[in-house]
Amino acid sequence: MDTILSINLIASNPKVRGGRPCIAGTGLRVIDVAIASIYHLQSPDEIAAGFGVSLARVYAALAYYYEHKDELDQAIRQQIATAKTLKDQHLANGGRSLLP
Repeated sequence: MDTILSINLIASNPKVRGGRPCIAGTGLRVIDVAIASIYHLQSPDEIAAGFGVSLARVYAALAYYYEHKDELDQAIRQQIATAKTLKDQHLANGGRSLLP
């Protein structure tokens, strides 16, 4: 009989990043790691060094991403849409700060 072992490196806490999955003990979201890998073409070693986390944590985040890809891809698309909206507002404001 197999015993399923769990790696407890990904956490979700409603008080941290709105409950989005993060590397445990950090505020680093799983989608931040996925974006660095997919869109910025960074290797796991580069991601680990850049974010100051262990390579094991990067691989755990990537494994979690691929296990929940559809849901997390939607979150990434939403983040991109929000960034585009803010950029468009900034440009429409003549490049002035949107903050009061």
